[in-house]
Amino acid sequence: MTDPAAEARKRMVDSQLRARGIADPRVLAAMEKVPRHLFTQERDIREAYDDHAMSIGEGQTISQPYIVATMTESLALKGHERVLEVGTGSGYQAAVLAELCAEVYSMERHASLAERARQRLENLGYQNVHVCVGDGTLGLPEHAPYQGIIVTAGAPKIADAWAQQLDEGYRLVVPVGDRWSQQLICATKKGGKLHERYVCGCVFVPLVGKDGWPGD
Repeated sequence: MTDPAAEARKRMVDSQLRARGIADPRVLAAMEKVPRHLFTQERDIREAYDDHAMSIGEGQTISQPYIVATMTESLALKGHERVLEVGTGSGYQAAVLAELCAEVYSMERHASLAERARQRLENLGYQNVHVCVGDGTLGLPEHAPYQGIIVTAGAPKIADAWAQQLDEGYRLVVPVGDRWSQQLICATKKGGKLHERYVCGCVFVPLVGKDGWPGD
């Protein structure tokens, strides 16, 4: 029997990712494998794989597939890494990362979202994702250093904790800007300092925390 979700994922990868320059075969394979529709509130499978962000509750969103793929590809993961994700949300980005690295530590400030994501990831068999509730701008020092850090909300700056907890020679990917628009930055740690490069423009929900934006 044909799986409509599998067909939708293949179309997503071909039309939204490969056609727009995403080239890492491991990233493309992960995006084609992870069932995005199970991480959204959208019951229409086709809608779940469209090229836009979607609400997941608590004022948060699941990013559009192209941005997820762009951020993931920017990390240049090989498979052995321990990665810190700031902003679990639905758990979709964590699942994609889990296909590509050894361990994912994912932080979410909303306990309700964290619990739903934890349960969803567990149900899908992801045993290498650890979801934690807390202020992601402070990182998770007890498991540092990380061979990759990905931030899935718009930050006013690169938090000091991320720079400190990133392992030498590895990458941090973060949207930096104001509350309404950001630039996606990929920063590589060399000689203890971050060397930044611009990736693309983007729009994320604000990152709330001690070194982020003030909360409600």
